Amino acid sequence: MRKILIFAEQGFTIASLLMYSGAIFVLVLSGGAGQTDLVEYDSSVIRIIYSLIYAVTVVLLVLRWKKTLYLLSKSFLLYSLILLAAVSIIWSFEPSTTLKNSFALINSSLFGLYFASRYSLKQQLHLLAWNFAIIIILSCIFAIALPKYGIQSDLGGSKWRGVFTHKNGLGARMVTSSITFFILGYQNKRRNWLFWGGFCLSALLLLLASSGSSLINLLILILTFFAFQIWRWSYQFMVPTLIIIATISQSLYFWLSNDADILFSAIGKDATLTGRTELWPLVIDMIWKHPWFGYGYGGFWQGWSGESAYVWLAAGWTPSHPHNGYLALCLDLGLLGLGVFFLGFWRSYLQGFAWVRSSKTAFDIWPLIHMTFVILSSLTESNLMESNSLTWILYVAASLSVRMFRM
Repeated sequence: MRKILIFAEQGFTIASLLMYSGAIFVLVLSGGAGQTDLVEYDSSVIRIIYSLIYAVTVVLLVLRWKKTLYLLSKSFLLYSLILLAAVSIIWSFEPSTTLKNSFALINSSLFGLYFASRYSLKQQLHLLAWNFAIIIILSCIFAIALPKYGIQSDLGGSKWRGVFTHKNGLGARMVTSSITFFILGYQNKRRNWLFWGGFCLSALLLLLASSGSSLINLLILILTFFAFQIWRWSYQFMVPTLIIIATISQSLYFWLSNDADILFSAIGKDATLTGRTELWPLVIDMIWKHPWFGYGYGGFWQGWSGESAYVWLAAGWTPSHPHNGYLALCLDLGLLGLGVFFLGFWRSYLQGFAWVRSSKTAFDIWPLIHMTFVILSSLTESNLMESNSLTWILYVAASLSVRMFRM
């Protein structure tokens, strides 16, 4: 009976990860709509599924209340940020949206708490591997057998989006998938061909999605993984090596800064990052109108009836987010929210370094890798603190895991 319950709980976890990945449901319910298509669809099924996940998560946390309370007591800055999002309903420009979004943020963050408190890092990565294996298989089926859904043709050319509504969604998830299989393949000696196969397929889907920024993020994360391994060396070898790496990195930075057009051309981007650099100054102007507390969590992007109308008029197109996680957080919670996030991030990041230094396996590098991914991806995407987002949930789990293993 106990094995059945464990199997059922793992099944619930994988199904929840799949849901939080943003895969399948929105794409199917919208009828495979493109980026520029305005399609209304019934999302009640999605809301029901999320409500069930929320309820089961709370029950599982209550059943393990000691670990739950321990992690809550060690995560003041993280949960202060989440509480700030909920409290922002007081000054929000759209209180109903803030109420709905903050409710989803609290509950999805609780799943991150559950994921960290219930599973070891090794178990977390194996469950993520199952989740991404399902996504990879279904993405191939959708793209090959159901191209209306799996291929995004409205951007020019035929770029794969798999089981997501946009090719960048597939690209971002395949970065996490690639690094998950990479760590598992690096650590496991038996049947590691399965994990390396998953890594190759993830990288292939990333290339088929033509997501240049995601490809760069993956390359940086792989290099970062080996750099974190150096952190375990003795000081007489570690310090000189890190100095050399820092020097090379600085040289590359200056080279790329002077020849940025070469890099953009190599990844199929223009100098404006597909209009992002033209959008950001407009967003910054709006941030400085309410710099300290922002417009409330989810209170800014309300179309022509909200404060986003200024940006839409000035930009000449209708973005639904600023394509930058830090700007999105400033719009939602102001400089106060951004400051609380970075304080919590650096505390978790430093604890991650301490944990890596005292451990031996590749699994133990995972929290640092994902936190690094969050920082990188937030430069061009807005999912830094997005409710019901796998990236945010795994950030919560990663930042809590480095505290969990000190019990």
